[in-house]
Amino acid sequence: IEIYSLHVDCKVTSRFAHTVITSRIVNRANESREATFEVEIPKTAFITNFSMSMDGEVYPGIIKEKAAAQKEYDTAASQGQSAGLVKITDRKLEQFHVSVSVAAASKVTFELTYEELLKRQLGKYELLIKVQPKQLVKHFQIDVHIFEPQGIHFLETDSTFMTNELTEALTKVQNETKAHILFKPTLDQQKKNSELDETLLNGDFVVRYDVKREATAGDIQIVNGYFVHYFAPQEMPVLPKNVIFVIDRSGSMTGRKIEQTRDALLKILQDLRPEDHFGFITFNNKVVEWKSSLLPATEENVASAAASVQTLTARGGTDINGALLAAVGALDRAERLPERSVSMVILLTDGQPTSGERSVEIIQENVQKAINGKYALFCLGFGFDVSYKFLEKMALSNGGIARRIYENADAALQLQGFYQEVATPVLMQIEMQYPENSVEGLTKNNFKLFFKGSEITVSGKISNKLDLLPVEIKAQSHTSNLTLKEEANVKEKEQVFQNQRYIFGNFIERLWAYLTIQQLLEEAISAQEEDQKALDAQALDLSLRYSFVTPLTSMVVTKPQQQEELANKPTEAG
Repeated sequence: IEIYSLHVDCKVTSRFAHTVITSRIVNRANESREATFEVEIPKTAFITNFSMSMDGEVYPGIIKEKAAAQKEYDTAASQGQSAGLVKITDRKLEQFHVSVSVAAASKVTFELTYEELLKRQLGKYELLIKVQPKQLVKHFQIDVHIFEPQGIHFLETDSTFMTNELTEALTKVQNETKAHILFKPTLDQQKKNSELDETLLNGDFVVRYDVKREATAGDIQIVNGYFVHYFAPQEMPVLPKNVIFVIDRSGSMTGRKIEQTRDALLKILQDLRPEDHFGFITFNNKVVEWKSSLLPATEENVASAAASVQTLTARGGTDINGALLAAVGALDRAERLPERSVSMVILLTDGQPTSGERSVEIIQENVQKAINGKYALFCLGFGFDVSYKFLEKMALSNGGIARRIYENADAALQLQGFYQEVATPVLMQIEMQYPENSVEGLTKNNFKLFFKGSEITVSGKISNKLDLLPVEIKAQSHTSNLTLKEEANVKEKEQVFQNQRYIFGNFIERLWAYLTIQQLLEEAISAQEEDQKALDAQALDLSLRYSFVTPLTSMVVTKPQQQEELANKPTEAG
């Protein structure tokens, strides 16, 4: 079985990435063989299309509601069928895998399309392409086109498998608003050495970039009556933060995990600013506060905290409820905190609650009641013994986010990386306002916090009578209450994309649908059961209308001989 061609074509238009992977395979044996198409795609992406072509026949993947697809599949499965096609493989990736029997001397073409909105983190967007052909490929290429009307501020490529030979196969061309990256290694360049037919191509190919920004109320782009508004203010003073770290030191954290936690905490303490206040609480079945109140992050206090972190050991049970309520209590009691500051609790745990209150529903209720919208709660789940669903619901109900920390050698770096994302809040209570009577289907437009290096994205549909789209942003910074205003000329904005060859159709409408689905699914996590059903129904409707494989839909892949397989979207919570 030979893969004679593998193409990855990616078009990024205003942060929205549309990627098509095409693999052409021939069976050179004189009997039928199994051909496999196995690719890894970003977890944040939604598959939108898949097809298999052989012997002049095309076998498309059809996207259906999950329950309906499952029913259809169960019928097929009872006739001896294989299992689902997608599984999570890595902290950033999931794998799509399908195989089909190919007759002697026959060919098959696989084509997979997926889309995602690139999210700005720590000042850059990242497009990740996983390269793993597992054999030498005669026609191999990665072709990336980027068009950013705001202008490209910087652009870099990075890869885990580059050699001097392979660098020669990489070309980058860029002007003010466009970039083209082509990676097209020959067979010889792909080889590990001239004797063996082993490939060097195994790992990540990454494009990172950022766009230029004016000091205004962000940037608005419009196509076919849909708009997207990006807002990432530069040069803002940092808001002081009051942060309490709540660290699990129960028995299951013993060994490497507690060491990695100590390493990460020591680095994080060094990163606190003098105007920040901090405290930390460690817990097993007992809850221990390092100090009875929050302290300013002076050199002395940080050194004293570091000494205490050095002595962290792990044993005992897990009283998550007691620890979180102690943290909220400490913030409630705190005095002399800067008037304009951001208060947050960062929880790190690797297990289920086993001491104190053990019902996750009651813990969620207690914590939400105690926090009462005043502080943000971030939950980090270490490894796979945690109930991620519980942590995610708790974080999302209290203005924060959850993240899984994978038990790898770089766990300490994952912890620090997460902290860096939330370390520099620059705005609070951000409201993005648009004329009510002429904008509909608006995505989330109120945000509690804006962190330096990230970006706020709002999208919606404008009524066709509008010539000017006025926007107003209200927010609180460290020094003042801001009001920023901007007007977008609808016709002029539409013009920007008119003559762009490689724009795929109504990409802002698809971006709007992608963002809306992501937000509905997230909202459903922390909603009451009744509301959950309504949110899921809306998300399902959009997933089907725009053909996205989301946690609510499945793609039914029919093979020759009428065999069926299902592609489902896995979630971190399983």
